[in-house]
Amino acid sequence: MKVYISADIEGITGTTSWSETELNAPDNEFFRKQMTKEVEAAIEGAILGGATEILLKDAHDSARNLDISNLPVNCKVIRGWTYEPMCMVAGLDNSFNRVIFIGYHSKGGSARNPLAHTLCVFADVKINGEYASEFLINTYAAALHGVPVSFVSGDMGLTEEIQTLNANIVTFATKEGVGNATISVSPQLTLKETKRLVATSMKVEREALQVTLPERFVVEIIYRDHTRAYRNSFYPNATFKAHNTVEFVTDDFFEVLRLLQFLT
Repeated sequence: MKVYISADIEGITGTTSWSETELNAPDNEFFRKQMTKEVEAAIEGAILGGATEILLKDAHDSARNLDISNLPVNCKVIRGWTYEPMCMVAGLDNSFNRVIFIGYHSKGGSARNPLAHTLCVFADVKINGEYASEFLINTYAAALHGVPVSFVSGDMGLTEEIQTLNANIVTFATKEGVGNATISVSPQLTLKETKRLVATSMKVEREALQVTLPERFVVEIIYRDHTRAYRNSFYPNATFKAHNTVEFVTDDFFEVLRLLQFLT
């Protein structure tokens, strides 16, 4: 059984400030280690659940955050960015059985995590009138290949969002955001529960986990800077909406991924 794991850091246990997420920043070392531990717990759970082959994507910032020294021999890792539209799930295809997201976070436009954002910090993204999270974008990307998401860890705002999309997806809330603060569970509890719940999620039927792609996508990228919006509105088939938004309409989600690759 092939499993794909994509790991971010803003939903890792304890992360609260941007300085804790930036490679080589003094505050970053502990949280890179915790990110690695949470990924390792997910890998252990996946193997307990029957995974025989794992592809891991380091999917935060530089994409060079994880300590890969203890990865098992049946796990490959993608470090750095391929610059293809699949982005945080690069390398995912229909040969995989399921996807796991570790350390994911609330969407841009949300007040549920001080580090809430979607793909970038200078714009928010809406799909079909609703603010979109990286979880939703990457779940739809996986659905392009017929691969379901079985487990997600991250902040409580995200886990609540997931339950409204598909309550069969197994989740674990590492923390809750309150204003510019977070209330986190014990890092040790996250490791224990991640391993246990990932193993459990591997037994959920694929059909129950699968998210159906909408037939049409109206994408709005809402920029902080209206001049960036105007410039990016010249992307093919995009339009400018006053005063700071680019709109793009398509029935092909890969075209949404392509748009986000170039405009965020």
